[in-house]
Amino acid sequence: MLCRYLTHPQIIVDPALDVPRWHLSDAGRARIAALAASGALQGTTRMISSDETKALETAQPLADALGLRLEVRPAMHENDRSATGFLPPAEFEETADRFFAAPETSVRGWERAVDAQARILQEVSDCLAQLSQPRQPSQGDTLFVGHGGVGTLLWCAVAGKPISRAHDQGPGGGGNVFAFTWTPRAVLTGWQPMERLSAG
Repeated sequence: MLCRYLTHPQIIVDPALDVPRWHLSDAGRARIAALAASGALQGTTRMISSDETKALETAQPLADALGLRLEVRPAMHENDRSATGFLPPAEFEETADRFFAAPETSVRGWERAVDAQARILQEVSDCLAQLSQPRQPSQGDTLFVGHGGVGTLLWCAVAGKPISRAHDQGPGGGGNVFAFTWTPRAVLTGWQPMERLSAG
C-alpha cells in the first residue's frame, strides 16, 4: 500500500488568530483546487487530516473530489508552539532551526521535537493498523494531510534518519508531498511540490 504525506499550501498569516486556526490564502486554495481537478490522487481510497483549519481546507476539497469521507485526527497537529504564539518570520525561522537542532530540548517552551515525532508516528501507526482488521475492505493509497514540521519529523523516522531540518520541505509556502511505505518502513521519495502528482 502506498502512503503519502501532504503539507498544506500557502496560508494567510494573521497574528490576530491562533496559529492552528489560520486559513489558506487564495494561492493555496487555487493549488488545492487544481490538484483536486487533476485526477492525480485517483488511487487514493483513504484520506486522514490534522484538525487545524489550514489542513482541513487542504484535505476536504481533495476528499470531496474523490467521494471520500475525511477522517480527522486532532493529534496530527503541527508541533505545539503555543508557548510563543505568532513569531515574526525571521524570529520564527531562528526558533525552528533550534527546534530541529536540539530535538530533546523544549525551545522557548515549544513541544520537543522528539515528542512531536513520537506523536505523529503513533497517529500514522494507529491509522494504518486499522487496515489489518479482518473486516476492513481492501484499500488503495492513503493520504495524510498535515504540516511541514511534523511531516519532516515523520520523514526522518520512516527514513531512519536523525532529526534534522536538512530534511525539511524547504521554502515556498508548503504544498509538498512525499511517498512512503509502512510495512516495511521506507521513504520512496523526498519532498516534491504537489503539482508533480498532477504531472504524472
